[in-house]
Amino acid sequence: MGSSSLLSSQSAASRKDKVLALAPDNFTWHGYSALETQLRVERLLSRYVVCIDDDALESWPEFFVAEGCRYEIITRENVERGMPLALVFCNSQGMLVDRIVSLREANIYPQRWYRHIVSNVLIQEVTADHLAVQSHYVVLQTRRNGQTSIFSTGKYRDRIVLCNGEFKFAEKCVVADTHSIDTLLVAPI
Repeated sequence: MGSSSLLSSQSAASRKDKVLALAPDNFTWHGYSALETQLRVERLLSRYVVCIDDDALESWPEFFVAEGCRYEIITRENVERGMPLALVFCNSQGMLVDRIVSLREANIYPQRWYRHIVSNVLIQEVTADHLAVQSHYVVLQTRRNGQTSIFSTGKYRDRIVLCNGEFKFAEKCVVADTHSIDTLLVAPI
């Protein structure tokens, strides 16, 4: 058997083992119906990306819980290989604040504008204390010369909690489809 046949067989076998996790269509979470929960999750994601796209980054850490949050950007390749090495890793709200302060005061980079598109928001798991949510993202980048290109694509894997009546991220894992980023990873994804 040639190496391409072996590769196809291994890929097919690994695909069979993948099971799509889905929350039931009808649930109640902290008094919110499934539809209300979906709407609030989508609203959280929309507000999150507008904050980044509108360069209101000082507000970005507020989308996360104050204690014990986690934000990381990791490549799909590393996830699939079980390698935990992330491109960006923050495990506290203070680290998120430091990231924005350094972006504003320490780093020098050419001005760019970002535009996020989020789709396929899927609540995969509902537990008493959190929601596991996956969605897809595309980030477009426009440079000062007017050239727009795809900056990053991938998926968000989020753990969302209810904190003082607000949906917040306890964890946001950005799984980028590629490890190749052509510029500094300046703004959050």
